[in-house]
Amino acid sequence: MKIELTNVGKRYNREWIFRNCNLTLDASKRYAITGPNGSGKSTLLQVIAGSTLYNEGSITYSIPGKEIAADHVYKNLSFSAPYLDLIEEMTLSEFFNFHNKMKGWISIVDTKQIILLLRLEKSAHKQIRDFSSGMKQRVKLGQAIFTNVQVVLLDEPATNLDEEGVRLYNSLIEKYCKERLLIISSNDKKEYAFCDEVISMMDYK
Repeated sequence: MKIELTNVGKRYNREWIFRNCNLTLDASKRYAITGPNGSGKSTLLQVIAGSTLYNEGSITYSIPGKEIAADHVYKNLSFSAPYLDLIEEMTLSEFFNFHNKMKGWISIVDTKQIILLLRLEKSAHKQIRDFSSGMKQRVKLGQAIFTNVQVVLLDEPATNLDEEGVRLYNSLIEKYCKERLLIISSNDKKEYAFCDEVISMMDYK
C-alpha cells in the first residue's frame, strides 16, 4: 500500500501539533518518525492509521490501480503501541485465536507458532493480566507483525523490552516485515536503525 499526505496538519484546541506535512510512504519501505517528546510522533502515526482525525490537508491510501476509502483502511493495517490495551481476561492462546478470527495471520504461521516465536510458550494458557510489562509488549508486537496486512505501524516498539526482547523484535522485523510498508514512531535508534528513511517532526512545526 502507498500512503500520501498532502499539507496535513493536526491541532489540539488552538495549538498546532504539526502542519504542512507532505509525505509519500511507499509500499515495502521502512520509515521512522522521530522527534523530541511531545513533538507529535505518536499523533502523526495515529493520523496515518486513521484512528485520529486531522484538521487540514488530505491523506490518500492506494494499492496499484485502486484507491482505498479512508473508512476501510483499518482492514489493511496493524498497529502496536504501549498505550493500547489487551484483553487481559483472556489467556494468550485465547487472545491470539480471537484475533486470528477477526483479522487473520500471515499465511506462514499459526497461533501456536507465533507463541513459540515470541518465546511465550510457557505462558500460552495464562491470563494476560498476569504477564509482566515486557511479556505484554511482546504480545502487542506479535499481534501487529503477524497480522495479514500490508501496513505495520509501531509506536515505541521496544518499550518495556529487555535486551533479549529487543533482539527478538529486530529479528521479527527482519524476517516478517520485508514486503510490507513499516512505519515506526520512536526516539530510540535501536528501534529504527534498519529503516530506509527518517522523518523528523521538527520539519513540520
